Amino acid sequence: MKTKVAIIGTVGLPAKYGGFETLTAHLVEELADTYDFTVYCSSKKYTKEERIKSWKGAKLKYLPLDANGIQSIPYDTWSIFHALFRSDVLLVLGVAGAWLLPFVKLFTRKKIIISIDGIEWKRDKWSLPAKLYLWWAEKLAVGFSHIDISDNESIQDYTSLRYKTISRVIEYGADHTKVNLTPNSENREKYPFLSEEYAVKVCRIEPENHVHTILKVFSELPDRKLVLVGNWKNSQYGIDMKQQYSGFKNIHLLDPIYDQELIDLIRGNASVYIHGHSAGGTNPSLVEAMFLGLPIISNGVSYNRTTTEHQAFYFSNEEDLKNVLTEIKKEDLQNCAVQMKKIAERRYTWKKIAKKYSQLIEETFTVNKKTNVYPVISELDKKILEKYNLEHLKNIQLFNSSNKTA
Repeated sequence: MKTKVAIIGTVGLPAKYGGFETLTAHLVEELADTYDFTVYCSSKKYTKEERIKSWKGAKLKYLPLDANGIQSIPYDTWSIFHALFRSDVLLVLGVAGAWLLPFVKLFTRKKIIISIDGIEWKRDKWSLPAKLYLWWAEKLAVGFSHIDISDNESIQDYTSLRYKTISRVIEYGADHTKVNLTPNSENREKYPFLSEEYAVKVCRIEPENHVHTILKVFSELPDRKLVLVGNWKNSQYGIDMKQQYSGFKNIHLLDPIYDQELIDLIRGNASVYIHGHSAGGTNPSLVEAMFLGLPIISNGVSYNRTTTEHQAFYFSNEEDLKNVLTEIKKEDLQNCAVQMKKIAERRYTWKKIAKKYSQLIEETFTVNKKTNVYPVISELDKKILEKYNLEHLKNIQLFNSSNKTA
């Protein structure tokens, strides 16, 4: 009999939201012959006609709650409780329902794998009570799972510091992107910028993604075009940004695009990708841009430097970004694009990612206790931590010997 695996914490399948959903879709596609999957889905995001019972071999279970925001806590809790009666392994994506894990670990024989999804409690979008809950939930997630996953080596460094255990690094795949797409006359008519040189960015419109920084810089560089795709209507921040910058002729603000071929057409024909994320770990939109062979200009926080192996161009403020955009040479951009593509093909493919998850599923049946990390004394330069947005570590003096702070 196949091992029964529940995937918890996503909006659902078919994927039409974000990174966890894309991950889930590819795990099912790659591993459905090996495992019996149940994927928990939010019925609020799928119409009655869209609520199919299975997808590519995975059973789908719908819950009448949102998978994100404050409702993610009861959504994940309900999913975990339901999965206890139907699954052998719980693959939990995110820490929202982690308060329940001590009871699962202590009173059942179910195996728990959890992805902590970056350092979620540091995100600017959360209120103070939400940050405090996520900080606590992260501790429970690491402490009461059999295996915890970081999607970036910098997050692994953080968890080894805080919890003195080793998390497993598994990034995201990007080879689902469609490369070398050429715009036709209909595309060019709808999106005239496709006939010109432009920079592109795709993200959720949130302050931590530095949308305001990027828009401000391009508003001051009228000879350089920017195409920014995001959910402008989902927050007051997004509404304000769109209202403030939609009048600039060189700035094109597009609503979310869920058609894979269309979004890859727009991204793949850009001259450079601008990545403003300052929180989280390995970002799916970044690795997808790398796989498309785009040169990268990225926020210089440690997560992004780790993802790009320090081979991209980096900024930390408006002045940095403006300097990079005005001083960078085409030859340097071309060389960067080649390096990004090589890294993506080596590290960010779904077969490799799925194989790593399969190995962890099998390992849960043999692991009893997490490996303890015995850190060595190390002096951390507080200015370096602050520069790379790791100031949450500035009071910690113990760091494991494999540290990669910058």
